[in-house]
Amino acid sequence: MSHLERLIAGARGAEPADTVVRGGRVLSVFTREWLECDVAIVEGTIAGLGSYEGRETIDASGRYVVPGFIDAHMHIESVKLLVDELARLILPLGTTAIVADPHEIANVLGVDGVHWLLDASSGLQLDVYFMAPSCVPASPFESPRRPLGPGDLESLMRRRRVLGLAEMMNFPGVVNGSPEELAKLALEGAAHVDGHAPGLLGKELQAYAASGIRSDHEALTVDEGRERLRAGMWLLIREASMARNLQALLPLVHEFGPGRMAFCTDDRDPEDIADNGHLNGMVRDAVAAGVVPEDAIVMASFHPAQWHKLDRLGAIAPGYQADLLLLPDLVGFAPDTVLKRGVPIEDHDSPPIPDWVRQTVRIKPVTPADLAIPSHGARIRAIGLIDDQVVTRSLECDPVVAGGHAVADASAGLAKIAVVERHLATGRIGLGFVSGSGLRRGALASSVAHDAHNLVVVGMSDEDMVVAVAHLAEIGGGIVAVDGGSVVAECPLPVAGLLSDAPLAEVIAQSLAANEAAAALGWSGATPFLTLAFLALSVIPSLKITDQGLVDVDRFEIVPLEVTT
Repeated sequence: MSHLERLIAGARGAEPADTVVRGGRVLSVFTREWLECDVAIVEGTIAGLGSYEGRETIDASGRYVVPGFIDAHMHIESVKLLVDELARLILPLGTTAIVADPHEIANVLGVDGVHWLLDASSGLQLDVYFMAPSCVPASPFESPRRPLGPGDLESLMRRRRVLGLAEMMNFPGVVNGSPEELAKLALEGAAHVDGHAPGLLGKELQAYAASGIRSDHEALTVDEGRERLRAGMWLLIREASMARNLQALLPLVHEFGPGRMAFCTDDRDPEDIADNGHLNGMVRDAVAAGVVPEDAIVMASFHPAQWHKLDRLGAIAPGYQADLLLLPDLVGFAPDTVLKRGVPIEDHDSPPIPDWVRQTVRIKPVTPADLAIPSHGARIRAIGLIDDQVVTRSLECDPVVAGGHAVADASAGLAKIAVVERHLATGRIGLGFVSGSGLRRGALASSVAHDAHNLVVVGMSDEDMVVAVAHLAEIGGGIVAVDGGSVVAECPLPVAGLLSDAPLAEVIAQSLAANEAAAALGWSGATPFLTLAFLALSVIPSLKITDQGLVDVDRFEIVPLEVTT
């Protein structure tokens, strides 16, 4: 019999199912009921709910049976892991599918890098879907290896498992009717588009939604979330390692119910996932905050599938893919059994890593003189950090001057920051200052710097900053902490300067060691290297820095370091 014939016969009870999950309380995401019934599975698909016999029985007595969780928006590269190691991390936590925006690797390796990541993620139990990166570069102020053009995007959107166009980060371009951005929205395959519009409200948000963009994961407040829902957009509630928006937006669930809301993680550190969970951690925290379990589960499963039109995922019902979690309780949301396409999760071989995706850090050697900032006595702009957020403040302050140069100074709370172009060895460097990091000495550097992923380094000593940059070039990228001219911690990321080729446990240990080293140097804010990464993203307000200089995101223009009247 064909698959369809077997499925229908199993649903009728005319043929035994391959597997029957028996004795649990099964969540219907459609009615929010807990059903006491069997789940019959045939060839990885749910045949029916009711009373069934099967060749194999899984005892779910005393447990809750819910659909596998789906991350509505994430960046694989932020977890620092190759996709097979990512699967080993999140599948046991109940995340059975992800929708990834690979614009990180696209900035470094171009469209070929995205095709490679697509190929590398095939054959895994974890379902990995993609959106085609819409903004490479994210803005005119960033310098990737090369831009992705319309032909690149259309070639990606023809690939199986590519669902549409990824987050439109150049929201000023969309709102102001930029022909280049509107042309992307008109591409074949771009009917489904994710949004990215931090702080956008009023008529500008109406214009953004009118363009056909129907989701946003950048809402920080209830007012921002409410406006997006009223504009017919999906609100993707984000809980990243740095941008933690879950608690701020949960009042909207109480106000309106969970309709058109879904969970996503966006950017997560591997140690954060290992310690606090993935989507299951979001469900746990939402329920602890008063959301009923059924609503929280739906926002982590059925609703992501609905938004992305994954019609066979996100529910336990006839014809749906048999991705099931068996939960011992509705408090911790830690599954004791995960079934993927009807079978328990299992290990898999790691795909080979081609040489061309390594050694992507190409820089002109940097000296302390390259980092010197002459001072003319004027006030300067500084990037003001905001705890647990990717947005920043645009500050003005008096410089600390030594020898005619503006310098970092711990007592003034100012650290120097530099972004070094690393794709074409142009020697271009953007220079500025950061306020509120807590750094007292040393330097921190990263080749993960959204979205162009040039080298970003922040420090109190030009000499330590130079050492940090040189070491990143030597190891092919990663994160590094330097103190007194010596490397004190590192996490090498030799694959595109974004991903490790090491096992999960080793990556977590290295990442933790780097964070601890940053704390020893005085870093006092949110996760240090994710903070660094977002200081270079020129489409999130208010003041950012790229290799081209300081970017006033609100005015969407390059501005000088010194404030002129």
